[in-house]
Order: sequence, then C-alpha cells, then structure tokens
Amino acid sequence: MKTKKVVVGALSAAMLSLSVCSIAPVAVAANETVQISVGNATVEKAGEKFTVDVSLADVPAAGIQAIDFSIAFDNAVITIDEVKAGKITETGATGSDSTSAAAPLFDSYINNDEGYLCLAWSTSLDDASYWIKSDGVFCTISGTVSSNAKTNDKSDLKIVATDRETYPGSGVPNTNVAVGASQNDSPVRYGTSLTNGSVTVTGGSVTPTLRGDANCDKEVNMADAVLIMQSQANPDVYGLGKPDGITAVGLANADVAGGASDKGGDGVTNADAAAIQEFKLGLRETL
Repeated sequence: MKTKKVVVGALSAAMLSLSVCSIAPVAVAANETVQISVGNATVEKAGEKFTVDVSLADVPAAGIQAIDFSIAFDNAVITIDEVKAGKITETGATGSDSTSAAAPLFDSYINNDEGYLCLAWSTSLDDASYWIKSDGVFCTISGTVSSNAKTNDKSDLKIVATDRETYPGSGVPNTNVAVGASQNDSPVRYGTSLTNGSVTVTGGSVTPTLRGDANCDKEVNMADAVLIMQSQANPDVYGLGKPDGITAVGLANADVAGGASDKGGDGVTNADAAAIQEFKLGLRETL
C-alpha cells in the first residue's frame, strides 16, 4: 500500500517529531500493552451499509501521545465511506496544539482501490493532560457492502502496521503498530494486543444454535438476559457488531418471546430477557 504524503496528516507534524516511530532508538515500556480491537458487523444483503467501532483498552495511566496503524480489508466485499473520530480523541489538545492548524490531530486516509485504511492521532504537546487517557471508541468506520456480494461473503478487518518509512527519508520500512509517548524527553513505545474484526453478509437468515443463549456460551442463564437488556439500553456498546456486543447468532438465539405464539419472531426486546429469567426461575417450562 502507498500512504498519503508518506504518513497521514498530523503524523508528519507531530508523531514523527516525537520519535515514537523509530527516528531514534525507542524504548519499549515494560508491562504496558494497549488493546486495539475492531468490531464485527453483519448485513443481510449486498449494497447495505454497516458501521464498526475501533476501540482502545488498557490505555496506560501515562497516556497515549501518538498512535498510528492501518486496517486492511477486502475491497471486493466492502468499501469504506467515512471515518469519525471517537470520544477518547477529544482531549482538548486541538485548541492548544499549534500543529493542529496545519493538520488535524485525528486523521484518516481511505484507499478503497487497494483495500486499506490508515488511522492516526497525535499531539506535539508535552502536557500529558492533553493525551488520550481513557479506554473507549477511538473511531467509528462506516461503509457499504459491494452490490456483487453474496451470502456468506466476509471481509476481515485486519489491523496492520502502516506501510511507510519509519520517518521521511529513512529508507527503513515501518513494521510496528505504533502506540507511544514521550517520557522524560525520550520516546517510549507501548506494546499492543490486536483483535481483528469483520463484516459478514448473512443473506438475511441466521440459524439459532440454542434458544435463549444470547451470549453464545452454549448455556442459558441470567447472563443471557443481562446481555439482551444491555443491547437494548446501550446499543453503542452492546449492540450488534460492537466488540462487547451481541452477535447475529446471539440475536437469533435471544428471540424467544413475543410473536403469535409467544415463542419469538418479533425481534429481540426486553420481553425476551424477562422470558429467560422466568425460565431460569422455573416460572416458564420452555423457551
């Protein structure tokens, strides 16, 4: 892949000046591993829209001053339409960082022709109060499934190192999903743990595996009722396609109440959670 202007937007102005990406020898912070995860989405048919969140967890207490990685996808199955910065990138740095006038602190570059998306956030501010300090959604990706996609077609959303030089003119290819900060005037890179996502075309039909098993752990218990209620109350975190959310199979399993015979068929609601609770308490014989 070839990235825009070697690196994306603010990266050239801030991240590279921090030496996080190996302009100089970079220390690796011991016992600091940032979790980066991409959500999963399912769509019923070709041409439909989807959204997935890219989230960070275990953000070090010191904070993240710069982060830079890409997501590879199958451009025969999906295209990316838009990327929106997540809440955790709103650190207040934009108003104080002079480099933000030249390039946004959060930046992205979509290349649907080659099937990759570059993502970056960085600030040149040394004041750690302006760094990313919270776990949560780093960005939300919106896209469209190809009009030629077929049932069971799937595009992985794979986290990879951004294809560029470690810094302009180095001649050395970058091989790191780069997350780091400047500590005591020296660059520090955090370790990373990566969870890839996907977009899958279901064809409009998902086969239940176990009625009531909303969390797909092969058991029916109160945790299934809790997940259903969470998915209804907080779909941005527990909804379909979210990293911690209910899956398409989980939704099929969860639809146990309502409908013409009170056996489901009307979609998942809190009534399904209540039915599972009644079943576990012996107030309902079957689901």
